[in-house]
Amino acid sequence: MTDTLVALRSLMSSHSPPLNALVVPSEDYHQSEYVSSRDKRREFISGFTGSAGLALITMNKALLWTDGRYFLQAAQQLSDQWKLMRIGEDPAVDVWMADNLPNDAAIGIDPWCVSIDTAQRWECAFAKKQQKLVQTSTNLVDEVWKNRPPPQINAVNVHALEFAGRSTTDKLDDLRERLTQEKARGIVITALDEVAWLFNIRGSDVSYCPVVHAFAIVTPTSAFFYVDQRKLSSEVSGYLKENGIEVREYGVVSADVSLLASNQLGPYAFKETQSHISGGADIGSREDAAESIKIEAEDGDSIDLIWADPGSCCYALYHKLDSDRVVLKQSPLALAKALKNPIELDGLRKAHIRDGAAVVQYLVWLDKQMQENYGASGYFVEGKTLAQKKKIRERKKLTEVTVSDKLESLRASKEHFKSLSFPTISSVGPNAAIIHYSPQPNTCAELDADCIYLFDSGAQYLDGTTDITRTVHFGRPSAHEKACYTAVLKGHIALGNARFPNGTNGNALDILARVPLWKDGLDYRHGTGHGIGSYLNVHEGPHMISFRPQARNVPMQASMAVTDEPGYYEDGKFGIRLENVLVVIEADTKFNFGDKGYLSFEHITWAPYQTKLINLSLLTPEEINWLNTYHSKCRDILAPYLDDAEMAWLKKATEPVRACAKNQGKLRLLSPCCLLHP
Repeated sequence: MTDTLVALRSLMSSHSPPLNALVVPSEDYHQSEYVSSRDKRREFISGFTGSAGLALITMNKALLWTDGRYFLQAAQQLSDQWKLMRIGEDPAVDVWMADNLPNDAAIGIDPWCVSIDTAQRWECAFAKKQQKLVQTSTNLVDEVWKNRPPPQINAVNVHALEFAGRSTTDKLDDLRERLTQEKARGIVITALDEVAWLFNIRGSDVSYCPVVHAFAIVTPTSAFFYVDQRKLSSEVSGYLKENGIEVREYGVVSADVSLLASNQLGPYAFKETQSHISGGADIGSREDAAESIKIEAEDGDSIDLIWADPGSCCYALYHKLDSDRVVLKQSPLALAKALKNPIELDGLRKAHIRDGAAVVQYLVWLDKQMQENYGASGYFVEGKTLAQKKKIRERKKLTEVTVSDKLESLRASKEHFKSLSFPTISSVGPNAAIIHYSPQPNTCAELDADCIYLFDSGAQYLDGTTDITRTVHFGRPSAHEKACYTAVLKGHIALGNARFPNGTNGNALDILARVPLWKDGLDYRHGTGHGIGSYLNVHEGPHMISFRPQARNVPMQASMAVTDEPGYYEDGKFGIRLENVLVVIEADTKFNFGDKGYLSFEHITWAPYQTKLINLSLLTPEEINWLNTYHSKCRDILAPYLDDAEMAWLKKATEPVRACAKNQGKLRLLSPCCLLHP
């Protein structure tokens, strides 16, 4: 790592102009959260493997910014050459650069890896000291990355209409209507999940995310798909042609954005070859095609804008456009993709049922293994671990990785399974306090019957993407652990049971999950919920439930899917998180103040909460009724997917619980009905 920083600083010194600092973000050319191996530049340069972070290298410092999910992990992974900067606690990167770099400093960026709004925000911060953002012509990290993984040629697949629910033609029609409303004659689409959703295609260019490295441009009359054409079979090529989508090579997008800006972009008159891409003959045919588009645009002289999403479009492509004629607004596809159609919603519900069955089968297996190999009292009983039950040489060793492999195998046996939706967070004891912990075979911990075990996992199925977290203990949890688990559960229930008027965003809802923790002076450093894709990214916007007032956030709307995942973490001891996926639905309220209409949530995740970890005296009668109703539904919904032994275990895991004596009188006055949306 030392040699890498030395080599990088040498390139910074020899750059024209010399660079005082170099920014290395986590994102790729599409501003993706999760990136392919060859795009993990920040991980390569810093050694920090989390999905979110930004590295800054100066001539004598190396700093890394990351959010609260990764504070512990980054502190463990960064060498002493690096300084950890905690987002929300330390100065933001632009503030730090403006305050600590000299006047007239040159700060280098790869403009392909930085979004429009990030670059513009930094430029504003630098202006007071005449510092400048310098766009490098090549990525300097790539030049020192000697063993950078090569690009992979992974097949593009058509996402069948039986799962997508809407045709590409219909989606293009809706998009073109939005272009007309914004007086735009084209849109540059850079987010990988938006390209995949719009064209109803999927791929495997990024692990765990069924997306394709591709760009798209859509105009009122044309649609262009920029991709490595070696990934396309004749069947996929035919599908794209039938839907009026012209395929062009991935690297041509920069030149075509320039053509779009000057109103020169049009379909090729005949099939393009690589020689044409390189600037050979047949320019005339392109100009002829563009002429008709230009005339059509002139018929409505105000339609002369280009739409680019400032959060997902890179600065490099933005610089190809006339900044005075750009609509800088969130892509209309972000919200369209988040509003699931009936087929997608049906698929999500079915996928989560199969996934819930896999989770129950996993818990059944793990409960048995912990008792047989570690002398644990088990999932149901609070007892001491029998340490000498088996001799060490006879014991089957269970690690965070080997048990998560078992969970993956159970999921893989389910219909429509394609892959995991993210690396499974399988964490024991202190590791569970690392919010996005990623166990590695050579360093992971062995399971311990006397410690909390947290697993956060999900899968990609053709009909939906899943994400679930459960926290369990196979021995005797402490009173403090039970109190913390109960507080997290109370917040989880409170958010899931919320009713709220249309127009409410996730920032307003976030507090509901935290109040039970706040009462005891506890909290957590991550958001409470994220959107989830339909056989797409497990983290999906634009909506979220978070304490951060994100400018890109939008109100909750019916047919959105979002997670409900509060938690609590004690460094070096344990971590607790509970997560279900919810669907936003219209609420049937007695009144309708202001004629706004009201919304609520429907749980679509089905797996038991460990009642052994709950301090029932801390639950209200309403919360106990909710828990019993949810568990009853778990039994009914999952029964067709479980064998007799698994079903017997689930029945025991979901037996109704009773309120403590002081609450039983109140409980008789309550009806268990309607506490869980069907």
